[in-house]
Amino acid sequence: MRIDFEKLAPRDAYGWMTGTIYPRPIAWVSTISPEGRTNLAPFSYFQAVASNPPVLMFVPANNRGGVKKDTLVNIERVPEFVVNLVPFELAGAMNSTAASLPHGESEFERFGIAALPSERVRPPRVALSPVSFECALHSIVPIGEGPGGTNVVFGRILVGHFSDEVLGPDGRPDSAKLDLIGRMGGDWYTRTTERFEVERP
Repeated sequence: MRIDFEKLAPRDAYGWMTGTIYPRPIAWVSTISPEGRTNLAPFSYFQAVASNPPVLMFVPANNRGGVKKDTLVNIERVPEFVVNLVPFELAGAMNSTAASLPHGESEFERFGIAALPSERVRPPRVALSPVSFECALHSIVPIGEGPGGTNVVFGRILVGHFSDEVLGPDGRPDSAKLDLIGRMGGDWYTRTTERFEVERP
């Protein structure tokens, strides 16, 4: 089968892409408004993109009405955020925060998600996340407009928080202990508990 993406409606293109490009790691992003209202939402268009300086990216899409999501609005006004990684045990909590809440209502409070203060940025981090990256906004690159239009958010990592429980004897992250989840197509997810090793040439 051949698909001409230039002739697809955005929703159909989304379906073909998210149904094949996986597993996609999940950025559980916490932000804060100038008034101090916190927000927490998951994004599966997410990746590390540079190490000098250390930078990651995630992509909040506009909602079906073409309106920017609270995460992006907050970052535009308070240019800081925290990317929390999602272990299997927090999958349900993460999924809850994908719900559309009234503007200004905190997912931390609504769904009883424990938070910890960050060190260098104003948004809090998820207390039970095994890895959290405090980030300062590097740049925002808009791609498209209206419903389905996106903004690629690049953040410079300032501080990383790593649970001792996911570190190996060498003091570095142990992939066998990081039971993270990734997004597949539709409502499907996967876990990082099944791995294989290939020596680099």
